[in-house]
Amino acid sequence: MRSRSLLAVVLVIPLGALAAQREPGPLAAPLMARVSAYQTERAVPGVSVALLRADGAIEVAALGLADVENDVPVTPATMFRLASISKPITAVIALRLWERGQLDLDRPVHELVPEWPAKAWPLTCRHLLGHLGGVRHYAGDGELRSNRHYADVRSALPIFAADDLLFEPGTQMRYSTYGYNLVGAACAVAAGRDFRLLLQQEVVEVAGLTHLQLDDQDRIIRHRAQGYRRGPDGVLLNAVPVDTSNKVPGGGLIGTAEGLVRFAGAMLDGRLVREDTRRTMWTSMRTTAGERTGYGMGFGVLADPDGDAAWVVQHTGAQPRVSTILRIDVDAGIACAVLCNLEGEGRELRELAAALLAE
Repeated sequence: MRSRSLLAVVLVIPLGALAAQREPGPLAAPLMARVSAYQTERAVPGVSVALLRADGAIEVAALGLADVENDVPVTPATMFRLASISKPITAVIALRLWERGQLDLDRPVHELVPEWPAKAWPLTCRHLLGHLGGVRHYAGDGELRSNRHYADVRSALPIFAADDLLFEPGTQMRYSTYGYNLVGAACAVAAGRDFRLLLQQEVVEVAGLTHLQLDDQDRIIRHRAQGYRRGPDGVLLNAVPVDTSNKVPGGGLIGTAEGLVRFAGAMLDGRLVREDTRRTMWTSMRTTAGERTGYGMGFGVLADPDGDAAWVVQHTGAQPRVSTILRIDVDAGIACAVLCNLEGEGRELRELAAALLAE
């Protein structure tokens, strides 16, 4: 087992908090060269990168175009869809409510959310946060590329509320964006506040994330990037228009790369959740049979806190218009976010983020 000194743990608290106060600087030249090579070699229209250092400093880089048709460059302020990186943010909201006794993670969800009927087995927010709930994912492209607008999180629940669970909660792990919709709805009911307000009060104001918000297609959002896909012949095409209001807690937020590493910093320094809560969120859950799932509460867990390898957590996002990643090296107290406006770059972004944190 790799040892972790008490000194390293203590230092993270004050130094991480400094990230909320410092203005970001440019990405170091060797790292910038690596990002530039990725953007050029993969012909990515635009990419935004932010790196949180162990001393709380933040470095940023922005390359390429946010809007190809109008020659609008990417800047550190460019807003990208976060896609599934919305899930760890929703998980933080749920755990903050749990810490205050407002949300019972082990109470059956049908007792919390009126729109959710009782199922064959009890289903809880704890199950849902670890994708152990048996709630289905998208049923085809019609849901993945939905253009229907939903007024709020609870109004989108009828999409899947009548469907049977895929398995008894806890017995299997099956990734589900809709499962996180249900978590968001439970949070809204438990707190007596709309999810939009919960996001603002529980995350944005606490961590100082001035750009983080709902990706509302009807609103004018300054600096919002356009998105792209590759056609069968490799030619760059506009992404298919999609309204993400059907999946806000699981994939409907928008923000910046800098904002994501500030979010990571607020997790590391204890502003968002307690240390014991964070440890639970960043430890792999297990099925009822004891099998490790590789997912905690809102985060993929690449190595557990008691494992031999570095303790690393991350979440990726894949959605029309974007590919995204947030990766945190917990032992080192550093984090990296990479957002690009091209679909299908998941593997490449995982490799890039890992390389940036390793240098």
